[in-house]
Amino acid sequence: MSKITRKQVVNAVLQLLRQAETELPEDVLSALKSALETESNQIARTQLSQMMENAELAKKHGTPMCQDTGTPVFFVEVGYDAEIDFDLMSAIQDGVAKATKEIPLRHNAVHPITRESSENELMDVNLSLVKGDKVKITVAPKGSGSENMSALRMFNPSEIKHIKHFILETVKNAGGKSCPPIIVGVGIGGTFDGAAKLAKKALLRRLDKPKDEFELELLDSINSLGLGPMGLGGNTTAMAVNVEYGSCHTASLPVAVNMQCWAARRASITLED
Repeated sequence: MSKITRKQVVNAVLQLLRQAETELPEDVLSALKSALETESNQIARTQLSQMMENAELAKKHGTPMCQDTGTPVFFVEVGYDAEIDFDLMSAIQDGVAKATKEIPLRHNAVHPITRESSENELMDVNLSLVKGDKVKITVAPKGSGSENMSALRMFNPSEIKHIKHFILETVKNAGGKSCPPIIVGVGIGGTFDGAAKLAKKALLRRLDKPKDEFELELLDSINSLGLGPMGLGGNTTAMAVNVEYGSCHTASLPVAVNMQCWAARRASITLED
């Protein structure tokens, strides 16, 4: 049985956020490089080149690659046999606060109505129990630009054929506001909030993982829109479309679309004795 300490969690959160904010994952860099190699639009090529240069400078200098350091979205898998004798949520919150000061990150938390600054740092934590005695923490900082262009619709089960149109419509309406080339996370099924979680979880998948026929069809249709990098035109509007499915009520068909900008930041760590 692994005994996980509070200090381990706090330091892991700091380490993960530093990595995610300053180092773009290798598979995302590879997708940007591939887009640059196949892009025919000169303006789009310039945008893609600047994105890659930005990522290189962020890693070199250890500074966040975007001024919007986002909402730290955590997915935490806790092993059944892991020994935890402290408040896990509080430890994660302390780690976020420490990262905000030391990296540093932008303090983004405000009251939704008054817009007054909140005392606590912003975060979203999704916990799940799994086999084993380890704790795996994954963070995916989510910028507001892409998050704001996301959408959810409660379809009638007879409207399955309209799902593709809804996804394309969401991407088209976003234009350049979601900072393309984007990753499109889609959640189909579950409940109202469950579909949104599926869509966000879909964004964690590596871009070089195999795609099913529906994902490839959607990607081709989205790139045919011609929005291109930063919405200025081009062949690459999206780098990937990832779809997650969940069982749903016989009378329901929720579909969520969660956008991720080109800076698809994520990092994971596994804690044990």
